[in-house]
Amino acid sequence: MEITRRTFCSQSATLLLAPRLLSSQTTPTSRPDVASIDHDRILAAAAHYLTQAPKPIIAFPASRSPGTPHDYYSEAEDYWPDDAKPEAPYVVRETTNPEAFTAHRDALVELGICVPVLTAAFVLTKEERYVTQAVAHLRAWFIDDATRMTPNILYGQTIRNAKAGRPEGVVEAVHLAEVVQSIPFLATSEAFPAADQTAVHRWFEDYFQWMNSSRLAGLARDTKDHLGASWLLQAAAIAHLTEAKDDAPLTTLRHQYKSSSIRAQIRADGFFPHELSTANPYRNTLFTLDMFAGICVLLSNRFESVWDYELQDGPGMRTVIARLYPCILDRGVWPYRADAEHFKELPVRPPSLLFAARAYNRPEYAELWKKLKPDPALPELQRTFPIRQPLLWVTRPRP
Repeated sequence: MEITRRTFCSQSATLLLAPRLLSSQTTPTSRPDVASIDHDRILAAAAHYLTQAPKPIIAFPASRSPGTPHDYYSEAEDYWPDDAKPEAPYVVRETTNPEAFTAHRDALVELGICVPVLTAAFVLTKEERYVTQAVAHLRAWFIDDATRMTPNILYGQTIRNAKAGRPEGVVEAVHLAEVVQSIPFLATSEAFPAADQTAVHRWFEDYFQWMNSSRLAGLARDTKDHLGASWLLQAAAIAHLTEAKDDAPLTTLRHQYKSSSIRAQIRADGFFPHELSTANPYRNTLFTLDMFAGICVLLSNRFESVWDYELQDGPGMRTVIARLYPCILDRGVWPYRADAEHFKELPVRPPSLLFAARAYNRPEYAELWKKLKPDPALPELQRTFPIRQPLLWVTRPRP
């Protein structure tokens, strides 16, 4: 074939540009293109949820609940009847009680998957059908009088025959944090009417009030493990949502993080000591790490990055991620005992790696994040995976 001058110039230019294009695609970066990486995963999951009708807790009657049908209720799975005292409160055992009521917990996890993935699909495509479906779920859970959930977790993790919720129930609502993170993106669409936005905001404001006034929620807040971190992630997400109206709650939470959360939960060597004595120390460590990373994203602003805050004797997120990165890269170097359940199914892709890569300019963190499988398949692992759509955490809503 005869080579013309135009063909020669075109091919020469391609050869000259190829190394640059290849280099730009393969050079590690601390800020990977999350939209491109997660594009297919998001749209595949969103296609499924476009066909799923809302299932708020009212759809799952809890006959043993001391509250109303609108009150969240769950039972502690590791408690069993006391053979010596059948009418007494159940007692703890190491095995799971299959008769424990967990339908409300599972429905809340499903909401925490559904609304964020529909929101992420809208961010990618600008197709309002995703917003319409997400808003249908928000209405059922937080607006419609016939189906809405009461804005508290008074009866979570109840021990049978005790008929009272426990602070441990608050951790089951951690999936609300990413639902809240979705709302500003949905609000850019006309498919989310202003009246509905106001009603959803009001629900979360009421829930935030309960979180700060309830003795039970206060006990959760002051717990020195993943329970306390779950309280702070939820509170920070809601405070961030209402920041334009009042930025004082965010300031208070930022002070709490720096004055007590780090000291209470992070050891000088970068581990979360109160997770190490649990039945699943590796899983709970990664769970707490992801929540702390989300907290740092929410509490940082252009004037202050809490990512960089450290106590005088060392504990801080920089130390934590540096210590745990090798354990995520290779589960075999985890220096403590293996989890009792599902140790080999971990890690899944921790959002903490992506967020820390961006905060500390560490491309190796982002590279590992890209390589790991993105979603936990097992329900037990889904419950300790609070951030599934990092796209909603590394971008800002655009009209």
